[in-house]
Amino acid sequence: MEEFDAIIIGSGAGGLATALCLSRAGQKVLVLEQHSVPGGWCHSFTLNGQRFSPGVHYIGLLDEGQSTSDLYKGLGVANDIVFFRMNPKAYDHCIINGKKIDIPAGIENLKDNLIVHFPKEEKNIKEYLHLVIKVSEELQLIPKLKGFWQNITVPFRTKHFGKFALFSLKRVVNWHVKDPMLKAVLNAQCGDHGLPPNKASFPVHCSVMNHYADGGFYPMGGGSGIVKAMTSKIKSHGGVIRTQQSVAKILIENKKVIGVELIDGVQIKAKTIVSNADPSTTYLRLIGEEKISKKLKKKLEGTKYSVTSLILFLTLDMDVTKFGIDSGNIWNFKDENIDSHFETLTKGNILEGEEFPAFFMSCTTIKDPVSFNGRYHNFEVVTYVDYDSFATFDAEDYHGPEYQAFKDRIIEKFLNSVEKIIPNARQHIVQAELGTPKTNQFYINSTRGNVYGTEKTLRQVGPFSFKNKTEFENLYLCGASTLSHGVTGATYSGLEAAARILNCKSDDLLLPDENQKITIFDAENPSSWSEFIHKKREDKKRTFKEVTVNS
Repeated sequence: MEEFDAIIIGSGAGGLATALCLSRAGQKVLVLEQHSVPGGWCHSFTLNGQRFSPGVHYIGLLDEGQSTSDLYKGLGVANDIVFFRMNPKAYDHCIINGKKIDIPAGIENLKDNLIVHFPKEEKNIKEYLHLVIKVSEELQLIPKLKGFWQNITVPFRTKHFGKFALFSLKRVVNWHVKDPMLKAVLNAQCGDHGLPPNKASFPVHCSVMNHYADGGFYPMGGGSGIVKAMTSKIKSHGGVIRTQQSVAKILIENKKVIGVELIDGVQIKAKTIVSNADPSTTYLRLIGEEKISKKLKKKLEGTKYSVTSLILFLTLDMDVTKFGIDSGNIWNFKDENIDSHFETLTKGNILEGEEFPAFFMSCTTIKDPVSFNGRYHNFEVVTYVDYDSFATFDAEDYHGPEYQAFKDRIIEKFLNSVEKIIPNARQHIVQAELGTPKTNQFYINSTRGNVYGTEKTLRQVGPFSFKNKTEFENLYLCGASTLSHGVTGATYSGLEAAARILNCKSDDLLLPDENQKITIFDAENPSSWSEFIHKKREDKKRTFKEVTVNS
């Protein structure tokens, strides 16, 4: 029987971060991934030669000295990842009832742009954005406070956070802003945590806004660019990564983990197990309800998971830049009532209506210019739904004719929405494939196909979230249901899990290295690209032309 110091179940950003830190510390580490490629929500895939990344759309705080940059430098992978800076004048476009309001990089730029659109709200805009930044800063400060005197002054050091921590995003925005359109713009990025404003935790939303305050960045190669850097580093430290390896159960003796058993019956021993699967999968399926405490069982029964998604993977043979498409993401809403749109999408019949009332749209071939073949543009168009929308399709009829017909009707509805932004897009379709909650469940193995782990409501974040350390000896959790969600949040969760295992602080695992540096180019400014980028782009175009001629 094989034996390792640590086995990581799942290879999302959290699992890979844990594996990297443990292997670098000298442990013998094994990562087990049920999919054919590592990465979880960070993985990329190709459809007829066109690459898509279903879970990575942008990342923030990557400039020199900022936290995400320091995170990748400290993990030793910064030199192996190239990022493209998305349109700094509008890394996010909010389109509400046909009116477009851009979200630029830089909090002062955002402030100025919103004041231009809403001059009567100038005072309110300044006060609200100041509050967002202060709450986010105080949220990051809390875990760093050490010692008696620092802790006793917490109420003074975190007064903004303390005042608004227990309120929803909608309530706090309503206290500060009057204009319905401005409210919608300030609420638009709630899609980054999958909750409507009336349910979203205000501090969580502050954290999201702060993360992107200085702009959005997209990795070269999509999500797989990050995955490749991390897996290569793990392997360089002797770590082992195995794909298509489904874990059937975590082996436990006397409340202590001793290893795992795969679905083929093979058992592998380990001193430590880290699960990157969500809590319900970990505790109920891999361990078993009969082995967990009543307290944990009660917590799991009360746990709600985030929304799931529909994702249209679309390739168009046309110059989409003529219609204003750039490297910025698009948040499109039918009108200002975002709460109502979430309700329609997650509670109603998703086939009703001719268009989706809210969706997210992103052109990856402009965000990642190396992926552009000179002719085709790739899009990921996303909207949220409830898993029960697909409840009638069980394992037997999944991929059957009725399921395909259901998907085809959804694709048509998506295309109606897309054509409001890119007229006559249907006439230029190269391919249009749909990812559904069933797809998420199959490839990511997430409970009810969720995209953000546990639902990020007030009762499920911060002190109420699942902890890295579990009630079983030497069993740890990481991922979006613990510390935080998103690529960066999940990575930090893996860092924290490794710190618990190694009995140190997470900061101790971010090793300073002056030779490590994130490389960033402007996505839409070829003059900023290195010769390497130009060559890769030309190679992509040449290969496409050769394939086209030969076919």
